[in-house]
Amino acid sequence: MFERNLLNALCGSLLAAAAGSVPAATIGLMAPLSGPQALVGQDQVDGFMLALEQRGGKLGGQSTSIVKEDDQLKPEVGQQAVRKLIDKDKVDAIVGLSFSNVLMGSLPRIAESGVVAIATNAGPSPVAGAQCKANLFSIAWQNDGAAEAMGKFAQDRAIKRVYLMAPNYQAGKDMLAGFKRFYKGQVVDEVYTQVNQPDYSAEIAQLSAAKPDALFVFYPGGMGINFVKQMSQAGLTGKVPLYSVFTVDGTTLPSLRDAAVGTVSGGMYDAALDNPENRKFVTAFEAKYKRTPSLYAATGYDAANLLDIALQKAGNDPKKLAAAVKAAGSELKSVRGPFAFGKNNMPVQDYYAFETARDGGKVVTRLVGTPLKRHVDPYAAQCTLP
Repeated sequence: MFERNLLNALCGSLLAAAAGSVPAATIGLMAPLSGPQALVGQDQVDGFMLALEQRGGKLGGQSTSIVKEDDQLKPEVGQQAVRKLIDKDKVDAIVGLSFSNVLMGSLPRIAESGVVAIATNAGPSPVAGAQCKANLFSIAWQNDGAAEAMGKFAQDRAIKRVYLMAPNYQAGKDMLAGFKRFYKGQVVDEVYTQVNQPDYSAEIAQLSAAKPDALFVFYPGGMGINFVKQMSQAGLTGKVPLYSVFTVDGTTLPSLRDAAVGTVSGGMYDAALDNPENRKFVTAFEAKYKRTPSLYAATGYDAANLLDIALQKAGNDPKKLAAAVKAAGSELKSVRGPFAFGKNNMPVQDYYAFETARDGGKVVTRLVGTPLKRHVDPYAAQCTLP
């Protein structure tokens, strides 16, 4: 009896030790999950979690636990969340990092820690250039990219006079700079508004008086819903062609509907893209969440699949993870089409133009062009990474 009990105890200890030796990953998911931009943050989380579910709760063959943090689109809250994820939760990687102002506020701690960080909604120009870091990636875009595509689209359409508007923070400045980099016509005015400003009536009156040939804006999430609806209420829809980035997309279109018809949006993704990976993604996302995925959901989904490849390559060695993420970019079958990381850890990808139109009783988006193909951002040359 004693021998049997001893054998059972020994077997139990061996099994426990074996179970404890199985590699496990902890991933921090940080996004704005409350406030006007919560729909943007939630889509990123939902896309990531869908990919994780499809892989049986594992990434790179490792059982994966998720720690979620709401940064509230406030840099100081984001800094606290990043410190918690790194110092207390001991995460292997941080995914999300919210908007550019939140990412920039957290950059010193991320760089100091060496923990891999993958932005799913930001690619500010400083970290695309001289402040690039080996452990910081954007799987979304370099901020200027979609706006550069719209600038080229407007230039190709021979639009002579354009009015520009954006919220007054790093991404807003990057977007308008990107548009002007490829647009060579006249900029009638360049207007910056407060972040999360709800009322644009004064600015819209100023816009109407300027009588431009077209308007280009960057107003993500709730800002975009308010702005486009107020444009429609002012009777400017159809009178002033509206080109935008991150304004009319999968998160805002359900609220905008007819108010968005006729607008042209630039981006690296829309559910309308026709490729095998995207068809599978859209079908699965709609089945699970009962809505059409946005580009934010797409970046979250791609981030999980990227980590799946990278964790497999790195094994259980955190020191190898950053290099593994960089290499995994070239192997990722992205829902957006072509993808790789440039030398500055920013995406090299196509940027598309999508028009919102009526199709019977539905409001849909249609691919109308690819202004920039396999585009390398203009800041990469300033990055000293190998």
